[in-house]
Amino acid sequence: MDTIATLIEEKAQITRRLEKLLHGSIEVREKGTSKYIYTHFRSDGIPVTRYAGEYSNEFYNLILENNILAKDLKKRLRTINKQLKDADYIETELSEEVELNRALAYRNLVDSIYKQAVLEGVATTYSDTETIINGGEVSGMTADDISKVVNLKHSWEFILNKGVLQYPSNYALLCQINSLVEAGFSVTAGKLRSVPVTIGGSTYIPPLPIESQVREQLDDILAKEDYADMAVSALLFVMKKQLFLDGNKRTAVIFANHILISHSKGLIVIPAELVSEYKKLLIDYYEDKPDSENNIRAFLMEKALLQLK
Repeated sequence: MDTIATLIEEKAQITRRLEKLLHGSIEVREKGTSKYIYTHFRSDGIPVTRYAGEYSNEFYNLILENNILAKDLKKRLRTINKQLKDADYIETELSEEVELNRALAYRNLVDSIYKQAVLEGVATTYSDTETIINGGEVSGMTADDISKVVNLKHSWEFILNKGVLQYPSNYALLCQINSLVEAGFSVTAGKLRSVPVTIGGSTYIPPLPIESQVREQLDDILAKEDYADMAVSALLFVMKKQLFLDGNKRTAVIFANHILISHSKGLIVIPAELVSEYKKLLIDYYEDKPDSENNIRAFLMEKALLQLK
């Protein structure tokens, strides 16, 4: 797997962890008979003061422990940044158009993840999906289904990271997305499958993927000039080839969205109410029925693509 893609993904994870970690220099303020803890830290070079909570010895010591952890995480970030610089990877500011598309993706994050979960057969509701994404607990869902939703969240957060949006949509990124989608489910997550698979409801049997061929075929798709066509072609390629042992539909949709968002061309998500129609079109496409590719392309372009206004 590409070293740069791996480093960018680790950097994104550490950055998110630091954002959520309660740390900083501690100030205890007294009001009447009560004491309250505030922390002081810098965010993007800007001094920030945050109210932490009511004072207790345990809470005070927890922040001290967090400060040690934060120091280690920041040290690792500096190492990653140096490694990226040595590899000639330089992160710059996103264009205004890409920032707008990124904001659109964030506004639709719960909806996108919910629709992807439904496509995958996950027994969830929009409300439960939103609760899981916000870190809450739900009842009535299996641990596996909850994990799939959490993995989708991490995968979307990964491709929406500014550094990742500046990284090319390529084979290495595709594998990195699958490793996140399938985290905790497969020891081969992020690697091309090496065993035969079948597809439910279809007689089509995907051939075993050969890395050199996959790279070449994917490069041809990524050389297209029209980014919407590129995204749809990449999505269909990953799904039909069944490159990975599992998670191909989720991986394909997220990879297609990296293409679209990084070029400010919108979002692509299969509407939950049209999943049955889409699956039928997909089976026809797998089996090379007449006009099947044109039909599924038309569906994706007309019913699944949300473009910037």
